[in-house]
Amino acid sequence: MAGVVVVGVDGSASALTAVETAAREARLRGASLKVVHAFMWPAMHVPMGPSPLGPSDGGLQSVVERLLADAVERAEAAVPGVDVSGSVVTGEPLTVLEAQSRAAELVVVGSRGMGGFVGLMVGSTAVHLAAHGRCPVLVVRGEARPDGPVVVGVDGSGANAAAVDFAFREADLRDTPLVAVHAWTAWNAALPAPQDPAEPYANPPGALAEEERRLLAEALAGHRERYPGVVVEQRVVHGPTREALIEAGRTARLTVVGARGRGGFTGLLLGSVSQALLHHAPSPVAVVRGG
Repeated sequence: MAGVVVVGVDGSASALTAVETAAREARLRGASLKVVHAFMWPAMHVPMGPSPLGPSDGGLQSVVERLLADAVERAEAAVPGVDVSGSVVTGEPLTVLEAQSRAAELVVVGSRGMGGFVGLMVGSTAVHLAAHGRCPVLVVRGEARPDGPVVVGVDGSGANAAAVDFAFREADLRDTPLVAVHAWTAWNAALPAPQDPAEPYANPPGALAEEERRLLAEALAGHRERYPGVVVEQRVVHGPTREALIEAGRTARLTVVGARGRGGFTGLLLGSVSQALLHHAPSPVAVVRGG
């Protein structure tokens, strides 16, 4: 059976842009699209129908139904022929979309919105889903370059492997190159042991850079075998990971990161690099949790 792409909507311009992106993602995957609106008011026992003093088509229920219908029409207009359905689910957005992610191939949200989607720089829903979603989460922000590559941050950790595989698959689906970026500094580099055990744990000039190039090549090896048609550029950058990925994202169609990893990717629920990309990336960002 074909999978499903889920997109969260709240009536904001950001969410409607996410609907168009989600429709294209569904077409790429041969999946159906499910447009979801989280409706909090019924759980708070707020009247849903029209006011006795207002128009017969007023009331919160009618507003939500129109909002959802507009989003479905937007998806169908963006990608004619895509299989689209709409669903109003009672609950707050964070809980509803996390539950929807359990059966989804991909969840798409806008970077900002209204109500539960609002935030200072990026919506709370986007950040929450990136940390807790059960499938990859695509946050629509910045500008996707139609002819650009897929960019992926690689740190060599086990948790990062799922993000690397997702990025390969996305590049394959889009028939576009993949730019694998591994950034390192003396603080997060993997230190090779000295050749002579009697020597102090030190490295000759250039040894760290060579070790980081080896780490990147090894992290990509198995994935390259599974996706032989994907052209890969390996980019080892001496510098902070966040800055390297933001810079690479300026010409990208999509930037992919793991939710957590080693070095610059570490964090409590969501790594510092992932959070930086969600707030500052110049192109759409997909966050992939490790298995």
